[in-house]
Amino acid sequence: MNSFIWVMIIILLTSVEIMSINLTTIWYVVSALVALIISLFFKNFMLQFGVFAVLGTILLITTRPVLQKFIVKKKEPTNLDRVIGMEAIVTENIDRNKIGEVKVDGKKWSAYADQKIDIDSVVKVLEIDGVKLKVEKIGE
Repeated sequence: MNSFIWVMIIILLTSVEIMSINLTTIWYVVSALVALIISLFFKNFMLQFGVFAVLGTILLITTRPVLQKFIVKKKEPTNLDRVIGMEAIVTENIDRNKIGEVKVDGKKWSAYADQKIDIDSVVKVLEIDGVKLKVEKIGE
């Protein structure tokens, strides 16, 4: 009976890993396979579950960071990325707790900053955060 449970857990975790591709449940698939093998020799479910939980956690902690280095997460640049580093003109005041507006490359963007910046100030675009630009004032 325990073997059936482990086979179902393996199928479930494999399905989750296929859908997510995050290398998180794959380690528990491996530990469930080991627990399945143990269930053929020992009927104690607590022993099987202990091996499953401990081995899966150890594998996750020790091998995932190493394998993450080999997974290529290529960021596709967009045409919008070109505004990073450009100068912009503030068209609506920016404050620490208030989103303002800047004009850069002929387009208006919502913008925020770590400081108060007044209209007509020149700013530099630091990064794009969703549909907002993070900017900083150029020169004081």
